[in-house]
Amino acid sequence: MNVIRSLIFYVGYLLAMLVCGVLFLPPAPFLPLASRYRLLNLYNHFIIAWFRLACGVRYEFRGHERLPDGPCVILANHQSEWETVYLQLLHPPVCTVLKRELLNIPIFGWALRLLHPIALDRSKPARAMKQVLTQGKARLEEGLSVLIFPEGTRVSPGTRVRYNKSGAVIACRAGMPVVPVAHNAGERWPGRHWVKKPGRLTLEVGPAIATEGRTPEEVMAEAEAWIEARLAEISEVPRPEAAAEPVKRPA
Repeated sequence: MNVIRSLIFYVGYLLAMLVCGVLFLPPAPFLPLASRYRLLNLYNHFIIAWFRLACGVRYEFRGHERLPDGPCVILANHQSEWETVYLQLLHPPVCTVLKRELLNIPIFGWALRLLHPIALDRSKPARAMKQVLTQGKARLEEGLSVLIFPEGTRVSPGTRVRYNKSGAVIACRAGMPVVPVAHNAGERWPGRHWVKKPGRLTLEVGPAIATEGRTPEEVMAEAEAWIEARLAEISEVPRPEAAAEPVKRPA
C-alpha cells in the first residue's frame, strides 16, 4: 500500500512541477520579490497538502505563534526534502542556504534561482563559509529571513551530527533573533528512499533566541539544545545522547 501511495504522490508531484514551470515561471521574474514568493510558493502549498492526502500523513504543527514579526535566522534539523518545501512557507520571504547543484535541476532549480537563495559550492568550504556570512547578513538587512540547516546535510532519524554555528554567527552580526525548528519529517518522507510512510509528522517552532550581547557559540548551544530536546520528544526513532563526528561530504 505504501508503494502505491508513493507512486500516486509522485504523479501529482511531477504534474505540479510541470504546471509551475509552464504557468508560474514565465511571469515570476517580472514580479516584485514578495509577489514572486507568493506565486512560486503555490507549488509548495500544493506539495504539502498532496503529501498529506496521498500518503496518509497527519500533520501536527506547534509554536507558529512564536515567530517574530521581522526577519530572523531559522535553524532546523534536516532529514528529508519535506522540510525544504514547508519551511519556505513558515516565515516568508525566506532565503535558503543550499548547495549550488540544486539550481541546475530543470524547473525546480530555475524557480529557486528567482528566490534569492545563498547557493554554495561545497567543494570550497572556506569560500562557502565567507559567502554564507556575507550574503546571509545582507539578506537579513534586506528584510528576508534566512533558513539554514546547521547539520549541513540530510541526517537520518536516530542519527546525530555536530551543528555548524554559521547561522548563529550571521544572526549575531546582524542583531537578529534565531528561531529553532524541530521536526520528524524523515520518518514519513525518508531522505534516501522514495517510498513514503503514513503516520504523524510533527513540526515545532521554538521561542525566538535573542542574540544581542551574546556570542554565536552561546546562541548555537541554546538552539541545538532546544532542537534536540524536542526531537527526543516527537521522534519515533530514539535519539543518541551525543553527536557523531561531522558527516564527510564528497569532494
